[in-house]
Amino acid sequence: MSAMPHEGVSNADRAYEIILERIMMLTIRPGDPINDEQVGTELGFGRTPVREALKRLERDRLVVSYPRRGTFATAVDLTDLADISEIRTELEPLAAARAARTANAERRAELRTLATHIADMPDSDPLAALGNDVQVHRAIYRASGNPYLEDVLIGLDAHATRIWCMFLDSLPRVSDHVHEHVPLLEAIIDGDARTAERLALAHVAGFEKTIRAVL
Repeated sequence: MSAMPHEGVSNADRAYEIILERIMMLTIRPGDPINDEQVGTELGFGRTPVREALKRLERDRLVVSYPRRGTFATAVDLTDLADISEIRTELEPLAAARAARTANAERRAELRTLATHIADMPDSDPLAALGNDVQVHRAIYRASGNPYLEDVLIGLDAHATRIWCMFLDSLPRVSDHVHEHVPLLEAIIDGDARTAERLALAHVAGFEKTIRAVL
């Protein structure tokens, strides 16, 4: 899964997307150091955009900085699961319903493409399936038309995805969880806000139930 940048995004925004993806997919493991100079050199952005990205990730509680020690990916604390799910059960349905009511033709076309892709997704690669899950959530958040809601949900979904990744080998058929998005996307495309809201709530509740079943 690779985040797709929008036209005109800043280097800081792009650095945020790249580091966020690495943290939530556990390419950067909990507790790993993140060297802003090294990352800046790798990305060709310099240190300043990376530092701005890391400040944003710290606000998202995905990294933590210590004076004279550096910046590190935060631990995955399973005691946070209930708190994360409590907020997501309120905001994910809100985003889905807003998207159903207000998404423009371009956003609906994007969702239709994703629905087709998810419907045809093979079952063999759990990590790839999880990457598709992230892409669907991001598309719904964008389609909601509320950038503040989008920013909050991106951070929350990143925490949820990290938890998924921690248990990926123990979870039964991650692809089934991701395939749930097809009727949700179709409801949004059709402008059925009530159904979209209901399916988004069921999806988030199912996530918490699945994780707790393997704890």
